[in-house]
Amino acid sequence: MRVASLHIHPVKGMRAVDATRAQIGPRGPAGDRRWLVVDRTGLFLTQRSHPVLATLTASLDGDALLLTAPGGAQIRIDRPDGAARRRVTVWDSTVDAASAGEEAARAVSALIGEAAELVFMDERAHRESAREWTGAPSPVSFADGFPILMTTTGSLNALNDEIERNGGARAPMARFRPNLVIDCAVPWAEDGWRRLEIGGVILDLVKPCARCIVTTTDQATGERMGKEPLATLARIRRSRDPRVKGAIFGVNAVPKSTGEIAVGDSVSAS
Repeated sequence: MRVASLHIHPVKGMRAVDATRAQIGPRGPAGDRRWLVVDRTGLFLTQRSHPVLATLTASLDGDALLLTAPGGAQIRIDRPDGAARRRVTVWDSTVDAASAGEEAARAVSALIGEAAELVFMDERAHRESAREWTGAPSPVSFADGFPILMTTTGSLNALNDEIERNGGARAPMARFRPNLVIDCAVPWAEDGWRRLEIGGVILDLVKPCARCIVTTTDQATGERMGKEPLATLARIRRSRDPRVKGAIFGVNAVPKSTGEIAVGDSVSAS
């Protein structure tokens, strides 16, 4: 098996950036989901409630964030120095994040069409994955719950074959917003994996990923595309673990060692 693709999401909820290599740290791939859009109460915003985020491209230029709107207009936002702080909420976590300031807030508000703010997870900000799954303290970015989301090509092919058999259209991998895609011909092989080794990087696979309406969202236009692939997942891949509700696809992972991984690297599973 090999690494098929790598993806970074500089701003949670915005369009993914394809990468040829990624530096894996305790919080996951460098630059992944360290920026976050929140409403004026500090509550995080994602494509679940704001599919317009899929139309925005976020990329990194050194320490600065570049936001590109549909049509190509670009906004540069410097990484905040951390002096101004903002308490924000991501699911059950409250994080003391660095505020990007009012100018950035006005820019992001204009892009999504309502009042919002932008924050950054600097080294002072702290958030952990659920110890129920990790068994020990494990830092995490503004990702939904864990540092890395892994999917496989074989499982996507099997899912799409089932969708097609019932008259639906195949879903691209981008709908699942993974960080790491493994080229594996065996569908659902990841069900039996507990650990991946890619070069010197070791990832513990800790929790199946429950899926939501974001999987039905076109990652270029923000348009909801109907019930698939969520409907088929709910029928053929419903979680049997009472702690994980609903349909599942992919596995959440926690780095046990750090280092660089690249597209084409050999992958060992156990």
